[in-house]
Amino acid sequence: MDSTDIMKPHRLADLRVAITGGTSGLGLSLVREFATRGAQVAFVARTRDRVERIALDHPGTRGIVGDVSRKEDIHPIAMQIVGCLGGVDVLINNASSLGPIPLSPLADTECEDLERALSTNVMAPFRLTRALLGALAASARSRRGAVVLNVSSDAAINPYPGWGAYGASKAALHHMSRIWDEELAAEGVRFLSLDPGDMDTPLHALAVPDADPATLKPPHTAAQELIEHILAALPRDGSHRQSVEVSSTRAYGTSA
Repeated sequence: MDSTDIMKPHRLADLRVAITGGTSGLGLSLVREFATRGAQVAFVARTRDRVERIALDHPGTRGIVGDVSRKEDIHPIAMQIVGCLGGVDVLINNASSLGPIPLSPLADTECEDLERALSTNVMAPFRLTRALLGALAASARSRRGAVVLNVSSDAAINPYPGWGAYGASKAALHHMSRIWDEELAAEGVRFLSLDPGDMDTPLHALAVPDADPATLKPPHTAAQELIEHILAALPRDGSHRQSVEVSSTRAYGTSA
């Protein structure tokens, strides 16, 4: 199928999308791309000033203040998402943590830094997805379709020295996504684990401060590519399941 057909605006006009880490980098680009194409968007981030500013800059979007890495924030966030959107068709777990900054070998990684990476990159997507599964399954039953995109990295597959906390957490997220996709196939809820590649984002700048931004993918380009995969996974002909699997060998695909 021609990608221009996939991206036709009418396929996004009534889509209900929730995005974590929505005020910078890839998350902000996803908010902009979905909102521009007419989707209903709720986004989550920790800093109230940033959330309010992004919501003002993108009329019609709903900003939610919360920290997805905190267990106690998950149910209030989930309730606000469903309340704002009236349901949810697409959940994008984008918020990410590198763990130690600057990056360090695993032997030099503090337990607290590893815990932070696991809390943000694994437990947060697990908890928020679980809290929204009822709404996602309802969307699938109503033939709207339901997709959960977990933003991954090639560090989930390739063992890069110094990227231990981030890579281990993304590996867990990637495999969890594959298991959930198998377990919820009968419910019509699709799970995608995709690596957007090396992007010119604040997270990448923290990880590789000497990188030349000119060599990195603009986050809006990555956002457009991810939206294509999401739309390809949504039903178009009454069938819930379509095969969409993407692998990447791109180095250090930091994801937020």
